[in-house]
Amino acid sequence: MDHYSTSPDLLQRFSSIVGDANVLRNEADISPRLVENRGLFRGTSPMVLKPGTTEEVGQILTLATETRTPIVPQTGNTGLVGGQTPRGDGNELILSLERMSRIRDIDPVANVIVADGGAILSDVQKAAQDVQRLFPLSLGSEGSCRIGGNLSTNAGGTAVLAYGNMRQLCLGLEVVLPTGEIWNGLRRLKKDNTGYDLRDLFIGAEGTLGVITGAVLKLFPQPLGHQVALAGLASPADALRLFEKASNLCGAALTGFELMPRIGIEFTTRHIPGVRDPLPEPHPWYALIDISTSDSAETAETMMQSLLEWGVETGLLRDAIIASSISQQKALWHMRESMSDAQKPEGGSIKHDISVPVSSVPTFMEKADEAVLAAMPEARICAFGHLGDGNIHYNISQPVGADKTDFLSRWREMNEIVHGIVLSLNGSISAEHGIGQLKRDELARIRPQIEIDLMRRIKRAFDPANIMNPGKVLALD
Repeated sequence: MDHYSTSPDLLQRFSSIVGDANVLRNEADISPRLVENRGLFRGTSPMVLKPGTTEEVGQILTLATETRTPIVPQTGNTGLVGGQTPRGDGNELILSLERMSRIRDIDPVANVIVADGGAILSDVQKAAQDVQRLFPLSLGSEGSCRIGGNLSTNAGGTAVLAYGNMRQLCLGLEVVLPTGEIWNGLRRLKKDNTGYDLRDLFIGAEGTLGVITGAVLKLFPQPLGHQVALAGLASPADALRLFEKASNLCGAALTGFELMPRIGIEFTTRHIPGVRDPLPEPHPWYALIDISTSDSAETAETMMQSLLEWGVETGLLRDAIIASSISQQKALWHMRESMSDAQKPEGGSIKHDISVPVSSVPTFMEKADEAVLAAMPEARICAFGHLGDGNIHYNISQPVGADKTDFLSRWREMNEIVHGIVLSLNGSISAEHGIGQLKRDELARIRPQIEIDLMRRIKRAFDPANIMNPGKVLALD
């Protein structure tokens, strides 16, 4: 469906809803919101609207549907697939939830917290901590990303292994529909089997079906025991064997199991201030192991010691270190969470956010490395991620001395190579970053036609004027 142009009179109608003080029109103020974090997508927009209430969001979307004005919801602007970035036609208005950042309520007895869609993730974590509870979603961008975006992309992070992704961490939502209607689904029930689960439609929809303005999120008891270790290994296959043993030994207490390559350690120690090589000798691969127990510190210590002793006895472990303090635990995690940013100074990087069955990770790594290096022999592969749930960030850094533009021009070629192997192993081309603009056309090619048709029917039913984040996830216009 065609969209009308945004005339000065129409822009003033939108502005009057939130007040001129809560509107950005100046190019310098708007420009940081027009580009995706990696610089892959850059759009244009005449205005950023910053509503302060759910009702104001409703008024904005009512007017948008009436005038067929496209709206791009934006929270922390930390997404990596262009889902939060306007396109280049200049008619799309950005709707920012940054003013809607309150913690509405917290109930430590029921283990729930109610937050605005614009609440910063680290603020939610701190609010939980203040009442001796844990909100387990943990991301490298947690100081700037916001709950609405986390939900809209079904964010995962480093604790999915034990706690699940945002879909599993959410009990209820408040959503403003494209028509301006407000659905108050802020239910705090762990059991509610009454019809279709509307909540799950909006989680992961990337702002194409409505704007998430509030959420009821699950909390958990804070762990009494916490151990973090880094182990040096020879291969992903050895890491998988260690993970299997850790799962059997620790059960739900195994809260993280991350796989990292030697090149990733070299990048972080080279470019991230304060990061040091944790082990005295280099190793081809590393496993970052996180154990959290609810009963005692001794239990976590015993589990970690038993796991590492088994690894030494079987010859899997080349070396290992257990963090001896909270600061050392944070330092090890900081190294892992900085690995993506550490690639930037090395030049261009072609990134993949894929998942395969956990047992297929070594096979994927072997096949992908072989195929990528056959096509680009000098490429530097920095593949790391959440081995425990099969989500690997398979990133390819440009060859030393290569031209960055020429390297990045091969993005689609590398995607086809890597994603072809992923699909052959019954995996997914998007594990936690979403589809956005980056993978929209590829999604349409690889999914069965019935799935694409069903998604389009849902989109048209919720958003017949196609004003909600058009051009993202699905192609309708």
